[in-house]
Amino acid sequence: MSELPSEKLPRLHATQLTGWTNMKVLVNIDVPALAPAVAFYTAALGLKLNRVIEEDVAELAGASSVIYLLQNPPGSQAASTLARARDYARHWTPVHLDFVVDDVAVAAKRAIGAGAAQESECIQWNGSKCITFSDPFGHGFCLIEFAAETYSGGNGM
Repeated sequence: MSELPSEKLPRLHATQLTGWTNMKVLVNIDVPALAPAVAFYTAALGLKLNRVIEEDVAELAGASSVIYLLQNPPGSQAASTLARARDYARHWTPVHLDFVVDDVAVAAKRAIGAGAAQESECIQWNGSKCITFSDPFGHGFCLIEFAAETYSGGNGM
């Protein structure tokens, strides 16, 4: 992988980010049914059910971002611009979730015990250990253990 030329990357001052300096990230995960999804994510990752909203949204706490499980039936329209309907078979997407854990081996056993499918061996890269999984609803995710606070290496951007 080639390095990004740091001189070509934009440098923004905090005053240029008005309205964005306190941005929060929420994670929304479509699931076919709430009860099994809540059971999986609480057992696999130790998240806690905070509340249920109007019987089709579950709010999970215990991560750095709040996670919402959104009940949407298989076959329903995913977006008005897509012809393809929701399908909860294993699928690939360029966006996925990484859950940073203290011990990837212990977390992997917990996730598998809750119903996750392990899709890779433990890969070590730049001060991290990573194992790829899929949840019972077709979504991929990784469990990552860092030796420090984040990945090591890079050019300090």
